[in-house]
Amino acid sequence: MSSTTKTTEETKLAEAIVGALDADAVRVCSDDRDSIRFSIRAAGMKLRSIVLRRWALRRLLNDPAGPVKIEYLQRELRTAATQRIEYAYPRKSIVRKDRPAVFTPLAQAR
Repeated sequence: MSSTTKTTEETKLAEAIVGALDADAVRVCSDDRDSIRFSIRAAGMKLRSIVLRRWALRRLLNDPAGPVKIEYLQRELRTAATQRIEYAYPRKSIVRKDRPAVFTPLAQAR
């Protein structure tokens, strides 16, 4: 599978997760190598940005329980829209031991 195909699948998955919110309020803000960022502009929402890490989306694409986890993320995002300013997947507070080696220095810097 080429990297373009992976990137396209990750983007489609990110759009499916963010699709739980009002489509008029959400727009892609930044699409870089490490993450997909969305900007939220809606009067009734406290949420202003969504950050989805590509490596986590790739794991979710290959997970047999992926559809269930996607539904969970959509519900969590709808709840976060009224409670938080930023939503990040995976959450920044979780330090994973199975994190790719590329992200280890980033976790140590925090």
